[in-house]
Amino acid sequence: MTPHNLIITQYIPKYAEQTVRMWRDSKERAIGQKEGHSFESHIYFLNNVLREQYQIDIVLMDDKVVGMIAYNEREISQLYIHIEYQGFGIGQTLLDKAKEQSSGKLTLYTFEVNDPARRFYEKNGFKIKSRGHENEENLPDILYEWNSNQ
Repeated sequence: MTPHNLIITQYIPKYAEQTVRMWRDSKERAIGQKEGHSFESHIYFLNNVLREQYQIDIVLMDDKVVGMIAYNEREISQLYIHIEYQGFGIGQTLLDKAKEQSSGKLTLYTFEVNDPARRFYEKNGFKIKSRGHENEENLPDILYEWNSNQ
């Protein structure tokens, strides 16, 4: 059941602090590790690096950021839902939008320790393509792929 007063909109820097705070809290809960980057550098990454390469959508509820996704036609770079709003279908809505706008194939990485994310992606047709740990957190991760023809 998705809350009714949600708005999905393109990210704008006005929401940078809220977006980064939600992202950091969600990621910390998912992997049990504090963010290594400063808050300021995380905002810089969101506004100046991620926006260059990806469409970024945020989900607002009463002007509060409760979710975000960064994606293009080939991959999902980030997908985070506010820890108090997980399980309401917000991630599903964002994932479905990325699938609709994809080339018919999407890849994404998630951390092996993030069991809820793994279940979510596998339930949505993503298959494990490879495993590794080439990330800043130095944690085992999984490369998933979704193909619309499967």
